[in-house]
Amino acid sequence: MTNKPKAKLADIKLLVLDVDGVLTDGTLIINGDGSESKSFNSLDGHGIKMWRRAGLKVGFLSGRLSGPTKYRAEQLGVDYVFEDCHDKLPIMEKLLTEAGLSANEAAYIGDDLPDLPVIIYVGFGAAVANAVDEVKKYADYVTRRPGGSGAVREVIEYILRDSGKWEELLKRYI
Repeated sequence: MTNKPKAKLADIKLLVLDVDGVLTDGTLIINGDGSESKSFNSLDGHGIKMWRRAGLKVGFLSGRLSGPTKYRAEQLGVDYVFEDCHDKLPIMEKLLTEAGLSANEAAYIGDDLPDLPVIIYVGFGAAVANAVDEVKKYADYVTRRPGGSGAVREVIEYILRDSGKWEELLKRYI
């Protein structure tokens, strides 16, 4: 485990997500014409909308350049989208500087080794249930759900509940 101090979840203002393996199950469908298809979970999508309703920012940080990722980000009103990032930590550091936030004000969800430096760096790093063992080892939280099956929603609810924002968001539905 890391020796970093545990961030207060109420201080988290930005949630950054890997895409393949976190927002999707990691399956890549490459069609005969070279176009790509991905499957995104609607629970995660609604969770992202609730996160944004709470006045919080969200970003995608993906190692791949993908039309479906960009389109899904537009659908959900994602604040920051970085694709084709093979060294994710410098991008995360730049994002935090531009947003005027500290690492302790950010959370990140990942599944594979390229996500590990960011998971260690941010105030709250999460791994999906089907992440590689090394990522789980350094994560502050490991989801019960696998990537592409509501894991992002699980982390969002965990942070919002702990920070006292969940009940206010529920009023819309009750």
